[in-house]
Amino acid sequence: MALIDFFKKIEPDKKKSPLLHTVYDGFFTIFYTPDEVTTDGGVHMRDGMDLKRLMIHVVIALQLAYIFGTINIGHQHFQALGLYPGFLEALHLKLAYGLIKLLPIFIVSNVVGLAIEFWYAAKKGHAIEEGYLVTGALIPLIVPPDIPLWILTMSIFFAVVIGKEAFGGTGMNILNIALLSRVFIFFAYPTEIAGDTMQTGKEVWVAGFEYDAAALAEGVRVQVSQYGWAHGFFDWIFGWFDTTTFGSGGDRMVDGFTGATPLGLAAKGGWEAVTAVYSPQQMWWGGIPGSIGETCKPFIIAGALLLVAIGVGSWRIMLSMLIGAAVTAIALSAWGATPFMEVPWYYQFYMGSFFFAMAFMATDPVTATSTQTGKWVYGFFIGMVGMIIRVMNPAYPEGWMLAILFMNVFAPLIDHYVVEGNVSRRLARAKKKKVLTVAAESSEAVQELNH
Repeated sequence: MALIDFFKKIEPDKKKSPLLHTVYDGFFTIFYTPDEVTTDGGVHMRDGMDLKRLMIHVVIALQLAYIFGTINIGHQHFQALGLYPGFLEALHLKLAYGLIKLLPIFIVSNVVGLAIEFWYAAKKGHAIEEGYLVTGALIPLIVPPDIPLWILTMSIFFAVVIGKEAFGGTGMNILNIALLSRVFIFFAYPTEIAGDTMQTGKEVWVAGFEYDAAALAEGVRVQVSQYGWAHGFFDWIFGWFDTTTFGSGGDRMVDGFTGATPLGLAAKGGWEAVTAVYSPQQMWWGGIPGSIGETCKPFIIAGALLLVAIGVGSWRIMLSMLIGAAVTAIALSAWGATPFMEVPWYYQFYMGSFFFAMAFMATDPVTATSTQTGKWVYGFFIGMVGMIIRVMNPAYPEGWMLAILFMNVFAPLIDHYVVEGNVSRRLARAKKKKVLTVAAESSEAVQELNH
């Protein structure tokens, strides 16, 4: 009891210091569940789970994607330099480089988002709403590794303030907050998330490269970025273990390197263009360019299974989204009007962020449908709309972000019609039962009169 006594002693006064009390309450509930109880006579469900612990379970399910994504940032960087081609080769350098790129994104995501949450909670005079714990963990996994931090800050501010707090806070938003942050970047700064190297002078999906403008104008890519102080710090550590170090970097670029994602290649040249650069095994296991957390499919599926097992993620939404995407991909493949349509339907799941969107975005309990039948409809249409956008939209060869946000808007309408349908069917059964009861009673009355 010593720890809880300590927390009680340092508790700020809620009226005199509302912001400090809000911060205190947020940290207190990490260690202890709130001690409020219901009044006598109420009938309530008792459970060891609260909102914060539910959110933490989702964050735990993301950890494999975080680990792989961190290493893959470094792997793609050194691949571009023509160094350490094996995924586990020079693993310490790849992990260190990934941490250098990922940690600032993670810190900004959580500091900015939670600061807004703390401020609104203090102003409203209530406890911190822990819904941002998952959002703060998701955002770093769905952006490029070299995203400018000031753009990331603006996107988070827009998503949390406009998309969430303006609607009343956690549980009241109609759009997925993490995807709203990403869609802000996509429309406000498109070259930072889907740009072309020749136009932007950088590799969007491979970290650590900027190119000389004059060389780019002639179609030649020359790296001009150097390793900075953080790499020197890690080199100092690695030196103690007498192992490979970053060194001084250098202006080099391996001939034939492409930072394009499989989807970008498929949009231009179909499946042949993809397999000329990446094997199906590479795409499945994730050693390819892309958003930080989307590439390793087995690890994402493991996270999805964990969410289903603990009852946080809806298997109905996941399965129906898979069916919707598969049916649409088969239809488009049979049509074959463009090279992208000719990609075998099952390989559509090897490319892009389908599994990540299915596991961690579509199943958001706030913005998804609530009824069991509605989940089937909601997931199916996400799969269908997302695949259509991916294959038929010439500007953006991916579709799950836009499809999920689109279906977020229709989720309440789907639930409304499902509930109305249930009410109508029950009313019809009740009327039929009443008619049968009246008929039976009338029959008994006639029989009594006859006797």
